[in-house]
Amino acid sequence: MQQTFSKKLTTRELVLIPLFSALICIGAFIKIPIGLVPVSLQTIFVLLAGILLGAKRGALAVLLYVLLGLSGLPVFTSGGGPQYILHPTFGYLLGMILAAFAAGWIAQMTRRKNGFILFGAALLGLLLIYSFGVAWLYLIKNIYMGGNVAWVPLMKAGALVFLPADTVWCALAALVGKRLAVLSNQLAAR
Repeated sequence: MQQTFSKKLTTRELVLIPLFSALICIGAFIKIPIGLVPVSLQTIFVLLAGILLGAKRGALAVLLYVLLGLSGLPVFTSGGGPQYILHPTFGYLLGMILAAFAAGWIAQMTRRKNGFILFGAALLGLLLIYSFGVAWLYLIKNIYMGGNVAWVPLMKAGALVFLPADTVWCALAALVGKRLAVLSNQLAAR
C-alpha cells in the first residue's frame, strides 16, 4: 500500500495562498529606496502569511511569490527574472520563505493566539530574513562582485538600519494576526 505524505489543499487554501502572494507583490511596490536594500511592506505580509496560514501554507505563499518573480514577472522590489538570484537582495527573499514557515509554526503550536507569542514568532521570522539577507549580501558583494566589504558595514546597511521599522511591522503583524485569527474562528463557529 502506497502512503501519500501530501495533504490536498482546500478551496479556501487555494484562494488564500495566492492572495497572500499577491499581497507580498503589492508590498514590494510600496517601497522607499534607501541604500542597498529598499524598505518595503513585504515583511508584514510575509509574517501575516505565516501567522494566518500556518507554517507550510505560509511558506508556500512566499515560495509562490518568489517563483513568480524568478519566472520573469517584475514583482520583486528591483524587478524579476532568473538573473535576480545574483541580485544582492535575493537572500532576503529566501529568508522570507523560512520566516513565514517559522512564524507559522509557532502560531500553529499555540492554541490561543497570544499577541506576545505572535510578536516573538514575527521577531524570529525577522531574524531569519536578516540572517539570510545579510549573508547573501556578503556573498554577492565579496565573491560575485569581487569587493572587499566587511561584515559590520553590511550588517548596518542590511539589517540594523531597518530594525526599528521592522520591529513595528512585527508588532503590527502580531496584532493583525491575532485579530484576524479571532475573527476567523468566530466566522467558522457560525
